[in-house]
Amino acid sequence: MSAQSSRLTKKFQATIPRIVRNELGLKSGDIIHFELRNGEAVLRKESPLDLAFLQALEGQLTEWQSEADEEAYHAL
Repeated sequence: MSAQSSRLTKKFQATIPRIVRNELGLKSGDIIHFELRNGEAVLRKESPLDLAFLQALEGQLTEWQSEADEEAYHAL
């Protein structure tokens, strides 16, 4: 596959090139996952199993929902 590019908007949004969308089978409304590896970002389509796992895990991460955490990480 050849390299593909997209320009970021002022809101840090980018269009995923058609060839990448087609290769990953992406459709409007799909959820995508970004993984950082040695200074590079890897993009993949979330699978239903990934989503079910994340939804189950979500209720277990309440220790990071404090006001101090919100203040520290609000700009991320």
